[in-house]
Amino acid sequence: MLNVPSQSFPAPRSQQRVAAGGRSKVPLKQGRSLMDWIRLTKSGKDLTGLKGRLIEVTEEELKKHNKKDDCWVCIRGFVYNVSPYMEYHPGGEDELMRAAGSDGTELFDQVHRWVNYESMLKECLVGRMAVKPTVLKDYREEEKKVLNGMLPKSQVTETLAKEGPSYPSYDWFQTDSLVTIAIYTKQKDINLDSIIVDHQDDSFRAETIIKDHLYLIHIGLSHEVQEDFSVRVIESVGKIEIVLKKKENTSWNFLGHPLENHHSLIPRKDTGLYYRKCQLISKEDVTHDTRLFCLMLPPSTHLQVPIGQHVYLRLPITGTEIVKPYTPISGSLFSEFKEPVLPNNKYIYFLIKIYPTGLFTPELDRLQIGDFVSVSSPEGNFKISAFQELEDLFLLAAGTGFTPMVKILNYALTDIPTLRKVKLMFFNKTEDDIIWRSQLEKLAFKDKRQVLNNENTWTQGGEHYTLRLDVEFVLSAPTSEWNGKQGHISPALLSEFFKRNLDKSKVLVCICGPVPFTEQGIRLLHDLNFSKNEIHSFTA
Repeated sequence: MLNVPSQSFPAPRSQQRVAAGGRSKVPLKQGRSLMDWIRLTKSGKDLTGLKGRLIEVTEEELKKHNKKDDCWVCIRGFVYNVSPYMEYHPGGEDELMRAAGSDGTELFDQVHRWVNYESMLKECLVGRMAVKPTVLKDYREEEKKVLNGMLPKSQVTETLAKEGPSYPSYDWFQTDSLVTIAIYTKQKDINLDSIIVDHQDDSFRAETIIKDHLYLIHIGLSHEVQEDFSVRVIESVGKIEIVLKKKENTSWNFLGHPLENHHSLIPRKDTGLYYRKCQLISKEDVTHDTRLFCLMLPPSTHLQVPIGQHVYLRLPITGTEIVKPYTPISGSLFSEFKEPVLPNNKYIYFLIKIYPTGLFTPELDRLQIGDFVSVSSPEGNFKISAFQELEDLFLLAAGTGFTPMVKILNYALTDIPTLRKVKLMFFNKTEDDIIWRSQLEKLAFKDKRQVLNNENTWTQGGEHYTLRLDVEFVLSAPTSEWNGKQGHISPALLSEFFKRNLDKSKVLVCICGPVPFTEQGIRLLHDLNFSKNEIHSFTA
């Protein structure tokens, strides 16, 4: 599998932003594009210099290969000759040279852990790192001792950080027709977004997000179960119950046998991405170049993408699987617009701009209703706790940088009782580029109506306040008929629009757009005395 070798989520000039802390791309020479790299890897040329041999590489040998024309890098125990890839690397040669002759796993994970380097560099594989032989413990006898799904302590992985959360546990019980798997997270901030369940044939996996760790239950079930199941979370005690339906009403003697990484608690940054196939059930135009895609999760999956997080879409293109990250949205800014056919948690919606000369989006746009797209588990560092006791929420978006703001708006206007003010400043090139303009205008008008009807009003310190949603559209290339704001992001525009409700009110500013837009926006916000802790950037 090959991922688009981008230094960010996605390329820095794209407006589809999903995460913070990226790096700039460098100009590539003519003939050094992603497709050119794919052609080179399929040409049969020896890219390792070893004429097809795979070798064991010692640390001493690895250190010798530390020059641009002879550069070996180790990633997770595999050694690659990345010299042929130097000119194709969007981050530039200097970035690759930071890992020359050494283990580059940590550096790689810091930038783009999601990239499938095994496929992208498979023709550059030199071999494995030489390791000292270890005696593997035979767990077959201990597996026989598994009681009610509780593994012996000796099988608990030792990857838990000293400062990490308490180690979870699980149990199971059954009736004639049901099997219930209970997960005890020992945390009180668990909700339905925290648990991801996939089961296919006899393989069952449940990922529970606990702070910055992931607790995995991965079991080969002893009997068959039906596709549909239910998930219940008891937030007060941090308990999760997953109820499976037996295919046959027989008594199970044991739950099943452990599969890879079962009963492990691992830092999320060290976990791989898991994909499931989702079916395209609708596709509609939103603007002249932006589509709303609706994908349906399989019935054997429970997945709810948390606010501010993203997933990866994977498609086979020219014989290679390409992966790109996108931020899921709500199906609409109004609940009454949502599809009634299936439960809302069975849908994932994406607003995606189609780039005619791109590699991924044209292929995505060519999909027919009923076709399948692989969707990963979610990632991201935004935490909903940022909304606690929030009074002012300011949103700053450009183009498809609007996508993270959709769920934030949905949540803010219904679930933050302390919120006093919500403002969105939305930058686009022309009126035709504005995503969901009519919905945004209706939402702001609906909010004004609530104010007139004395809804969303309160009294504090003898003063009367009203919750208001203000939306300001700013165009950089408007027609002569445009009566709204014009120009690019600037101190004048921000200082006029983003004013605190009170001097000491708790504020959050969310910003998302192309890298230059985001970087300038953050500088201007700092100049306006917004602190680093009050700003969350979705740019990469």
